[in-house]
Amino acid sequence: MASVTIFSPAKINLFLAVTGWRDDGYHELVSVAAPLDFGDQLSAEAGGRRPAAGDRFSVECNDPEVPVGEANLVGRAARMFAGRTGWDEPVHFQLAKRIPMSAGLGGGSSNAVAALRALNDISGRRLAPDALADLAGRLGSDCALFLRDGPAIMRGRGERVEPPPAGAVRRLRGRRVLLFKPAFGIDTPWAYARLAVQAPGSYLPAAEAERRLAAWTEGDAPAEELLFNSFEPVVFGKYLALPALMNQLRAEFGLAPLLSGSGSAGFVLLSPTTPVDDVIARIREAWGPACFVQPAQIA
Repeated sequence: MASVTIFSPAKINLFLAVTGWRDDGYHELVSVAAPLDFGDQLSAEAGGRRPAAGDRFSVECNDPEVPVGEANLVGRAARMFAGRTGWDEPVHFQLAKRIPMSAGLGGGSSNAVAALRALNDISGRRLAPDALADLAGRLGSDCALFLRDGPAIMRGRGERVEPPPAGAVRRLRGRRVLLFKPAFGIDTPWAYARLAVQAPGSYLPAAEAERRLAAWTEGDAPAEELLFNSFEPVVFGKYLALPALMNQLRAEFGLAPLLSGSGSAGFVLLSPTTPVDDVIARIREAWGPACFVQPAQIA
């Protein structure tokens, strides 16, 4: 039997401008996203006994809250890979889950791309990089990001991905971050729907988004100068615990917290002088022991 284990990173959005509504029902966006050194782990083992009936791909997860049936993106990615390549070996996946769900940290998309990478390795590289990227883009809007090994600029609905200039990458790579998420999650379709209801004022015009992005990528400002997220006004209007804590972190520690994706997770960029233990204590004091707090680093 052939087996492989793939690291499946979380991501953060340092810049996320939603610029408008598309005719196909998606939104246009301009974003700078970065994978982290924190994430899940996906193992895939092929060549076992073929099931007597049903799906030849099976998924097992250490987190009972993660669906492992038709809704699981790992299985969906595997079926799409098999459909594209004709490769039909049975595969069993084991997902060691650490990224919280409904957080805006890209866990599901990252897991799906890890499945594509695993199957491509096991099957003898049946898909070239461009074909794998095309399949990832069809699988989900932000999936193509996870085929990159570093920060990326995303456009379209998130499927058009390119690397930032080298100087911008140097300002991001290695930066320490602190992730934090309350006990509740936020449904991404709800957040996009609310954004559309509040349009057009809730969108950042595409020209302005590109101007801000270019000003940062072509300059030498630190990552803190890039931070922006179109979802904050929408999400903060309903989930008041998020802006309450973020305002506290600004006032008490001089930090610049930001929502990642559509939330509910946020993050702060850390400096060598940031009192990390005190920041963590303040987060837990505000949100209780059930909240998620995780130091990480931009990959």
